Amino acid sequence: MADSEEHQHYFTAQPASDADRRTINIPLAGTTYAVQVARGVFSPDRIDQGTSVLLRHAPQPPTTGTFLDLGCGWGPVALTLALRSPQASVYAVDVNERALDLTRRNAAAVGANGLRAELPDDVPADVRFDLIWSNPPIRVGKPALHDLLRTWLPRLSASGEAYLVVQRNLGSDSLHRWSSEEFAGQGLVTTRHTSEKGYRILQVSRAG
Repeated sequence: MADSEEHQHYFTAQPASDADRRTINIPLAGTTYAVQVARGVFSPDRIDQGTSVLLRHAPQPPTTGTFLDLGCGWGPVALTLALRSPQASVYAVDVNERALDLTRRNAAAVGANGLRAELPDDVPADVRFDLIWSNPPIRVGKPALHDLLRTWLPRLSASGEAYLVVQRNLGSDSLHRWSSEEFAGQGLVTTRHTSEKGYRILQVSRAG
C-alpha cells in the first residue's frame, strides 16, 4: 500500500481513494470467515503481522465485560474479541468511517452481535473497559499517539487490562518507557507481556 494511502487510515474520516471493496477468507477465533476489506483502511488485504502477534499471544479474554479495540480498521481484533466472548460488549473505535462501515458489515456477517463500531466521540464518556486490545497507529507520530493513549488507557476499569502490540523498530521500547512514566501517577503499570518477530506486546493494568 502506498504511504499516502496508508496514512489515510490514520488521518482521514472519509478516504478519498476508491474503496475497491472485496471479500477475503480470514481465520478468526479458530474459524475461517468471509469478510469484507477495502482500500483506504489499515492493512486492506490481510491481517497484518502485528495484529497476528497480538491475537496469538494476548490472554484469553473474559467471558463477559466491556472491551475496546482501539483503531479497529476493518475489524479483525474486535471481531475476535466478540467471537471469543459473545456475551461481552465490544467497542470497535476508529476515526475512519470506511473502516467502521466494514467492521459493522463484518460483525453482521460473522454473527458478532455484541460488537458496536463507533467514532471516538460517540463512545459514552462514562464507559469503562475491562479489556483493551490495540495495534495502535504508531505512524501518526508520538504527540498524536500519546494523546490517543492518554484518552483511552485511563478508562480501564479497576481490574481492566490493556494489550498493545508495537513493532520494536517503530519504538516499542520508548513507548514502554513513556507509558510507565506517564501513567504511574494514575495507578497504571506498564510491563512487557511478550515479544515475537520484532514486535512487543505491552500490558497496561492497574497497580495492586
